[in-house]
This record gives sequence, structure tokens and C-alpha cells, in this order.
Amino acid sequence: MRNILKFVAAAALTLMSVVSVQAQEKVIKMGTMPWEDLYPISLVTKKFLEKEGYKVEVTKFQEWGIAFAALSKGDVDILASQINYISQDYWAKSKNRLEKVSTLSHGLYQGIVVPADAPIDSVDQLNLYADKVGGKIVGIEPGTGLMRQVSDAIKAYDLKYTVVDGSTAAMTAQLQASLERKEPIVTMLWEPSWMALKFKVKFLKDPKGVFPPPQTYYWIAKKGFSAEDAHRREVMASVFVPIDDITAMNAEMNDKGVTMEQAVDTWWSNHTDLIDKWSVMSK
Repeated sequence: MRNILKFVAAAALTLMSVVSVQAQEKVIKMGTMPWEDLYPISLVTKKFLEKEGYKVEVTKFQEWGIAFAALSKGDVDILASQINYISQDYWAKSKNRLEKVSTLSHGLYQGIVVPADAPIDSVDQLNLYADKVGGKIVGIEPGTGLMRQVSDAIKAYDLKYTVVDGSTAAMTAQLQASLERKEPIVTMLWEPSWMALKFKVKFLKDPKGVFPPPQTYYWIAKKGFSAEDAHRREVMASVFVPIDDITAMNAEMNDKGVTMEQAVDTWWSNHTDLIDKWSVMSK
């Protein structure tokens, strides 16, 4: 009898260990940036992974270098990024240790904008507009990729402009005020963004190709991630969020004062047919 009890106890412990290991294998540590393009698509993927039986723990980063270091060390399992241009340098340094898991969205674009009724349509015409704005381009946070690209454009097109460092919030306020007063302004913007949807502005053409073409979002992971769990990879690969939907989620957050989580929940409830298709695809 004692031997039987020992056997039952050992079997129970083994079963508990197996369940524990399986539970650990089901946990996915997701890295993201709290930005208006990356955060919503990360949240959509999180909801779908959870729908398919995985537990997802999200860590927010503020800087690409820290995010890629965390991914390389295994502090997070997956990270969404635009590795062709935006985070190309970090990807190049670490790509031997990392892998592309799947595409997530496509269409990110950044450039110089002016009011929609401005009498210019191309970056090479900006010098004709310089006197109207005091030769200043309203900038955002110094050191960002977009600020570097605008500086590159000034050199490439020999523009008589100075880029004014600032913040995204300050740029947004100045852009809105200038448009309301029907005053000229030159600044920078990106898509997806609620600002590109709300404000009547136009991206200037870039005949010299200083600004990157529309970019793709990828899920990236430490090498071997896909091979470890083929189903997990198929679940992630089934998710693709159109760039216009990302813009719409941000617009809802800005216009209605909801959180991004609430905006994603609304999008989710309005796209149940699409999500059901993702489930079929991931089987």
C-alpha cells in the first residue's frame, strides 16, 4: 500500500511538472514601443495569441538599442520593428542572432509636410517657400530617425532651412495652430498617424529619394523561435493589420479620449470575421 501511495505521489509530481513546463512554454514575452504605430499592432497580436491559448507579457521600451539588447539576451521573446530602415542599424548588428518571424503590417511613411493649399508640391521647391516660414522646419525630438532624414534632405536639396528641435507634442500644437490661423508652416509627419488623417496637410514629393519608401513591420525574435513552436509561429504569421486600420485606432483614441487598449478592443469587435479567418489560417 505504501509503495502504491509513493507511486501515485511521484506520478502526480511528474504530471504537475509537465503541466508547469507546458504552461511556461505557452508564455510569450512581447517587447513593444509605446508609439502610435507599434503599440496598437502589438496589442492586436497579443489579443490573438491569447485567443489561441497563449499568455502574453508585454514590456514597453523607449529606445531601439535597449529593445534589441533585451531581445538578443532573451529578456523578451518577440519585438515588432521596421528593420528595413527605421531600426536597420540595430538589426544589422544583431541579425545573426535573430530571425524574422512574420510580417505584421506595411505602409509606414515619413516625410516633410506643408498645408494642403501651399503653393509647392515637392521638397526641391521648398526654397521658394522659405521666406514665408522664416527658413524654419518645425521638428520633433532630436536624435530620431525622422529628424536625421530631414537633415539629410536639407543637405541633398541645398535647402535654406534650419530644423528646430522640439517634441512631437509641441510640433502637433504648432501645426494645429498654424492651420487654424491659415498660416504657412513646414514640419514633418508620418503615416500611420491620426494627424495625417485629421490635419489638411500634404507630404512633399521627394524626387531624390532621401526619405525611405513605405516600410514593412516585422515580428522579429531570437534565432530558433519559430522552430521551437511551429504553431506559435503560424498564429503570429496569421496576423496582418492594414496601415489604415492603425491610423483609425489612433484617431479614435485622439478624438474620443479612449485608451489605446479600448481602441483596439473596438477594432477587434468590428473585425470578428477577419479574426476568425486568422484562427483558421493558424491551424
